[in-house]
Amino acid sequence: MTNNKNSLISALIEKGVKIPNPLSVEIGEDVNINLISSDDVTIHSGCKIFGKKTLIMQGVKLGSRSPVTIKNCQLGRNVELKGGYFEESTFLDSANMGDGAEVRAGCLLEEESNGAHTVGLKQTILFPFVTLGSIINFCDILMAGGTSRTNHSEVGSSYIHFNYTPNQDKATASLIGDVSHGVMLNQPPIFLGGQGGLVGPSRIGYNTVIAAGVIYRGDCPQGHKLLMGKESKKEDVDFYPGLYRSVKKRVINCIEYIANIIALIQWYKMVRSNFYQGSEMEKLLYKGAVEKLEIIYNERVKRFKALANKMEKSIELYKSIMGNKASEELINQKRELFENIQKIEDGFSECLSYSGDEKKRDEFLNNIDTTSKDYINVIKNLNKHNFEIGNSWLLSIIEKTRSTIIKYLPSFIQ
Repeated sequence: MTNNKNSLISALIEKGVKIPNPLSVEIGEDVNINLISSDDVTIHSGCKIFGKKTLIMQGVKLGSRSPVTIKNCQLGRNVELKGGYFEESTFLDSANMGDGAEVRAGCLLEEESNGAHTVGLKQTILFPFVTLGSIINFCDILMAGGTSRTNHSEVGSSYIHFNYTPNQDKATASLIGDVSHGVMLNQPPIFLGGQGGLVGPSRIGYNTVIAAGVIYRGDCPQGHKLLMGKESKKEDVDFYPGLYRSVKKRVINCIEYIANIIALIQWYKMVRSNFYQGSEMEKLLYKGAVEKLEIIYNERVKRFKALANKMEKSIELYKSIMGNKASEELINQKRELFENIQKIEDGFSECLSYSGDEKKRDEFLNNIDTTSKDYINVIKNLNKHNFEIGNSWLLSIIEKTRSTIIKYLPSFIQ
């Protein structure tokens, strides 16, 4: 095994990979070294690389500040991971993470998105240019907004996305921005102030600032607000495990999140795919990104289904506690969710294959310059009409998903 390890490292050095301290580096036997570029790749001391799906493209730098471990990750051109652990995630060109990162499975960091030191991610999607400060826990979330590295959405240091409830469910993913506008790279940035947090599932619109130190528990999908987080003081109440005093916001926001993920999958298949038709490495990078979106979709449906399956017991608990004060509307909402969850799951599956309004889709795709491989530049240079058509096309996917699911939940729209 030692000889094989040494031979893999020797083969990487021979092909041009920079490994200043080869005796300190570990390469797993399942790693395909043909998927590690020889062009300006540097692997610093203490790094560990595992996984048959691992892909490292040109210009990648690993471990400049402390050792990096990667397992089945796909790293695009000029990605830099300065220190930490990274598993089953995809980083598009020039994404980077600081020291002490822990990026768990199902993350997709698009072009030039980045984080400073000690950032924890899981099932996280960062659109281009989105920037995370230091000491952040940002799992189960999609964040968009901004137009460049000098005009980008940002999360202040010491920020938390709260994604786990006292009732032990994780139907809590939050949309910071959205897909249909966010992919166009022409939206105002969003700023989440440091020493704060967001309680999922939440929806926050563009040009929103959440003030530093605020734990925000609401929604602001319309955006254009400075949110100070002021709430009327609420009295303490008894806590009963398994009791849901409300479900409407959680369910509606979960549907909205899944609908946006479905739209993003179509964006990758219809638009992004055109920019990864060159080398085998480019195709594998694209494949890795789509796989992460599918992982996220499956996880969100799974969590939504788990929430629904708790509703039968929650109804009985709610009735026993509230007695004649029980809300019939809330009981109906819980019952609809529990009784229709299989139809809802099938509805999501049906929408997953829907590629949107054909006329708008085709018009938008016909105006994409696929001769250029500079995705960011192509999207940013679309004219206003094309932006609007593209946005309308993606909205048709989101609206189709929303209407397909909500028809099984009539009490949620009363």
